[in-house]
Amino acid sequence: MKRVIIVGVGFGGLRAARILSGKGFDVLLIDRNNYHLFQPLLYQVATAALEQESIVYPIREVIRYWKGVRFRLAGVHGIDLEQRRVFMATGTVEYDYLILAAGSITNFFGIDTIKRYGYDLKHLSDAVVLRSQILGAFERAVQESDVSERAALLTFVIVGGGPTGVEFAGALSELVRYVLSKDYPELRMKDVRIILVEASGSLLLTFPGKLQDYTLTRLQQMGIEVKLRTAVRGAEPGRVLLGEGTSIPSYTLFWAAGVRAASLADALSVKKVRGNRIVVKPDLTIDDHPEVFVVGDMAYLEQGGIPLPMTAPVAMQQGEYAGRAILRREQGYSAKPFRYFDRGSMAAIGRGLAVANIMNLNFSGLAAWIIWLVLHLFFLIGFRNRAVVLLNWAYDYFLFKKQIRIILQEKKGDSNNFPE
Repeated sequence: MKRVIIVGVGFGGLRAARILSGKGFDVLLIDRNNYHLFQPLLYQVATAALEQESIVYPIREVIRYWKGVRFRLAGVHGIDLEQRRVFMATGTVEYDYLILAAGSITNFFGIDTIKRYGYDLKHLSDAVVLRSQILGAFERAVQESDVSERAALLTFVIVGGGPTGVEFAGALSELVRYVLSKDYPELRMKDVRIILVEASGSLLLTFPGKLQDYTLTRLQQMGIEVKLRTAVRGAEPGRVLLGEGTSIPSYTLFWAAGVRAASLADALSVKKVRGNRIVVKPDLTIDDHPEVFVVGDMAYLEQGGIPLPMTAPVAMQQGEYAGRAILRREQGYSAKPFRYFDRGSMAAIGRGLAVANIMNLNFSGLAAWIIWLVLHLFFLIGFRNRAVVLLNWAYDYFLFKKQIRIILQEKKGDSNNFPE
């Protein structure tokens, strides 16, 4: 029985495993976490809308009825492509086929101060830490007598005008307007500043211009300050440094300005491009190693002269392709080149507000928001998770409440961004 090792239990890895289950392979899934994380909703954990448990699902329960599929909790620190071996802290395993689906990490573009003082959203713990930072800022602002320090505590800077930055900015604005304004009567909510910084000339660059303009207008109507054509060059305690030589006093910097391939790519001596993404052939394999597939955020493949985006839909389609390509190869056939079918993109802005481009049709406002809700519920794993998320959304929508206002951890690593 041939062994297929899949590194990563994200969208791509799980799709590949499901295709191969029950097909006569020994499929081994490897990940450092024992759960599948629904990353598109991480920002809602950070803004007190959802419990962290509602967007994760135990991987062993996912694969319980997938014949021939096993899971091992471990981190992969190296791969010997010639000997076909995967190295983990817990041991070494050999493979006949390998699917790399380890995803991505935040790209700080070498700016160490942003990595040290900024916050990002790639892991479940990141959302909990960011939520605690936001709530902790309000708690400290209540006690702060210095006007300038209080202003810095109540200023939140979001860097990156893509879907993550836009969705987080909108959710944070609603948290402040509908909930924290009641929790903290001692503070004037007009003193709270939410600033969205984008280096290019528009938000949501991959969306049609009409939807970009709609998003900008709606965010500004929500009281969010949008700074376009503005770069961020660094950070220091209590201050975000802008490229133009100015700065913004703030103790909370959320970085959503880019991602790069997972650090596992660093350990591989293969061709890579910007963002550390591994260059793959049209069948998603790497040069000289047809038994190794790379899918999702780790893979770099152009279609129509444009690199495929690092998004969940791409990862899912590539994972399914890799699984089917292995099946065809074992049957003596070759696989056709991978072709990504772009069904569209979407982003939530706020309560009843979203933008969506589906099959070249533009939607905005309530219609786009409903599409966004339905599709996110559909792709969320587990009936309980879907029910909990739906109930939370309904509770929030009709009662204007966010219940998960709990401070669990105010520190990022060993540093504390707040004034002593």
